[in-house]
Amino acid sequence: MATGHILVVEDSPTERQLIQRMLEEKGHRVLAAADGDEALASIGRERPALILLDVVLPGTNGFQICRQIKNAPETRDIRIVLVTSKNQDVDRFWGMKQGADEYLTKPFKSDELLACVKRQMP
Repeated sequence: MATGHILVVEDSPTERQLIQRMLEEKGHRVLAAADGDEALASIGRERPALILLDVVLPGTNGFQICRQIKNAPETRDIRIVLVTSKNQDVDRFWGMKQGADEYLTKPFKSDELLACVKRQMP
């Protein structure tokens, strides 16, 4: 059983549930958010160990959320994996520059996501 919990920030209900189920089957405690505001509220309450963060979200995008989390002293140690369909080198570069710990492009295989989570969980 994994320690800590994971916040999945994904605006697509189908993808959010798919990722959530995949992680829960491996024993992870999973929280979910559909947009940036919901994600930031959840982070403030729950302090997840890891955030799987989509980039394209309604309102505040994933790059902005990542930068905000990594710039705040109380949350900068939370691990962030950007999970996104933005697959250009410039997107990856920009995501890592915002403080992401890893960048995973969609579509991904379940074993890729689980390996990424395993690498990033404290």
